[in-house]
Formats: sequence, C-alpha cells, structure tokens
Amino acid sequence: MAKPAPKRSANSERSTDKGIDVLESRDVEPILGPVIASEAVSPTLPRLARHTIELADGHRVGVSVCGRGVPIVMVHGYTAEGMLYAQTLSRIVAAGFKVIAIDTADHGGTQGLPTGGANFEEYTKLLGRVIDELGINKAILVGHSMGGRLVTEYAARNPERALTVILLDAIVGEPWDRIVAASRINPLVLLGIGAVLAVDSVSTVPFLKDPKQAIKFARLTRPMVRGHMANPLHIAGPGISILRSRSSKWMLERLAKERVPLVAIHGDRDIVVPLSTARSAARLSRGMVVVVEGGRHSWLLKDPETLPAILREMFATPGAIKSKTRDFAAMGLSIDASVEEIEAAFYEPDAPILAMTPEIDLDAIRPGPRRPRFRWHTEIPG
Repeated sequence: MAKPAPKRSANSERSTDKGIDVLESRDVEPILGPVIASEAVSPTLPRLARHTIELADGHRVGVSVCGRGVPIVMVHGYTAEGMLYAQTLSRIVAAGFKVIAIDTADHGGTQGLPTGGANFEEYTKLLGRVIDELGINKAILVGHSMGGRLVTEYAARNPERALTVILLDAIVGEPWDRIVAASRINPLVLLGIGAVLAVDSVSTVPFLKDPKQAIKFARLTRPMVRGHMANPLHIAGPGISILRSRSSKWMLERLAKERVPLVAIHGDRDIVVPLSTARSAARLSRGMVVVVEGGRHSWLLKDPETLPAILREMFATPGAIKSKTRDFAAMGLSIDASVEEIEAAFYEPDAPILAMTPEIDLDAIRPGPRRPRFRWHTEIPG
C-alpha cells in the first residue's frame, strides 16, 4: 500500500505536481473556548493552516486544513467561510480526524464563478473539482445551511466518494423546497428569511454571557466582514442560486438508493430553516435526525463543543462501529488500521492536501474540560 506524502511546513509558497499551486498560506492560531476556572488542565488545540490555492483551471480557492486520518470535508453556510468554524474544527481534529474546510465560490478566499454563478449545480461542480485536485478519494461530508445543500448534491452525484453525509441545519428537504418555491413568486419571502438569518447570526455571539468568547469569535469574523464591506455584491450570485434552486428530493432519494448514511443535525429553535426540513431530509434518505435542544440556526458557532461531542457519540455507537468496519473493509483496511494506512487509502499518493497539512502531535492535544452547552436527542423517521 502506498505511503502518504511527507508533511511540509505550511508557512511558505509551494507547488505540487497535481495541478494545484499554493499561492498563499499561513498557520492560524487556535481560538480556544473558555476553561472552567476550577480545572487545572489547560486546553491545547492544534492550529489550522489556511491556504489560497489555484486549481488546474486557474480558479483560486480558500482551503483550511488540520489533523490526521479520515477526512472530514466541511462546507460553510451562506455569507460565511470555512475559518469561521475554526473553534469547532480544532476540536474535531482532537477527536482524530483531518478536517478540510473549503470556501465556496464568492466566499472567503474563493473567487466567484466566471459563468453559471446563479446555478447551484455550478457551485457543486467547483466543490467536486477541489476535492478531486486535493487528492481526496472518499470523505465524511459535512455542510452547514447552504453548505448542506452542496454536499448533498455532491454526494448524490458521486455516492462512491461519500462515507457519510452530515447536514447541519441544511437547506434540503421538502419544507425548504416549498419556501424556495414561494420565494420565486414573492422574493420578499427570501428577503425576510435573510433578515432573520442576520439577526440570528448576531445573537449567536455571547456578548453578555461570555465576553471573552465574543472577542474570540469577532477575531474570526473580522476578515469575512471586511470582505463583505469591500464588495457587498459578491454574494449576490450564491443568493440568486438559492432562489433558483430546484427540488432537493431527488438528491435525498438517491442517497437512500445508494445506501449513503445521512445524519441531519438540527436546532429545534431554528426559525430560518425549520426542524421539519431535517426530518424530511432524513425520511427521504432513510437517515436519522439529531435534534439540538435550544439550538438556533448557527448553534455550532455559538458553542464549539457541541458538534464534536455529537460526533464522538455517533462514532462510538455499535451501529457506527459496524458501518466503519464495512467502509474500512471496502477500502482494504482493518478496523484497527494505523493513521498512515488510513491516509494511504483515503487520499491519492502524494495528494496535495497531505503536503498542505501542518505537523501536529496527536498525543499532545488536550481539548480541555468544557462541556457542551447544548443537549440533544436522536430521532429515526418512521
């Protein structure tokens, strides 16, 4: 079995032989959550490396990466960017994964689409090109809000590339499709949703309850806000693509047919994308729902501990072990495969993403003692 490419420093320009040029890169300091004062243990979380790469066709894309092992490809929500989720991503790395956050077109470090910028399928195609050129063979696909729509469509069109699809308050499911249909008749419907989303995003920041966390979150949002202020029209294309998007039903049914596992994790107080959307997505895909109690649309930004805790619980269940055994066996791996063997199977030899990953000491990672702020429960649609 081929060995993965050796890791290289993420602090200098470099090129690979896979068609990707790394134009700019830097290590990003971990943004740590607050520590319980009575605890003596200090959290030690890894840094994410943030890159701007150039694909073979010249398209510039923002990618953030850290960790070792099975890849988790994370796609952000509308108007956001991958690094906005840095606190959560660092904790997922600590759980034993490689996280790869990809900025979609017209967001973060990714340039807009030259043509087709008002068509969701073109955004999905760009996501697919990035995954291909990074050298990722198969991954857990995670998407928040708009990103959930993109990873669902990508998995439906490429089911062999998806280990699992994890939707976070995603805009897929029949209730959301009906909202979009109503928006075509009256665009004010979608404008109203956008206004609610803006209020939800602002209320996500714990200004009063946790000022230190608010300051840390502001550090992450500063580049995003600066980019929106410099060019407020650059997110028009993705917004129009949401308005013009077609039914997501076929995607979810395709995942069911191809037996791609789907988990819809959703806040029960999300008034932007209602919980019924997640239940519909899980029913159509024969998946499951995890209800985050008290969570609004951006609950994972409010508390970086909850999603990693849910993932740890999911992958610790007997059913998950059985699924992992099946998936690993299909890739020629044993259940107790080493990190090196896993990376040799899940990535192409000399995959660019391996060279872009910063060195970390997995044994030195200490997530810290803070418990998840939210509670959750699981539903299996009938």
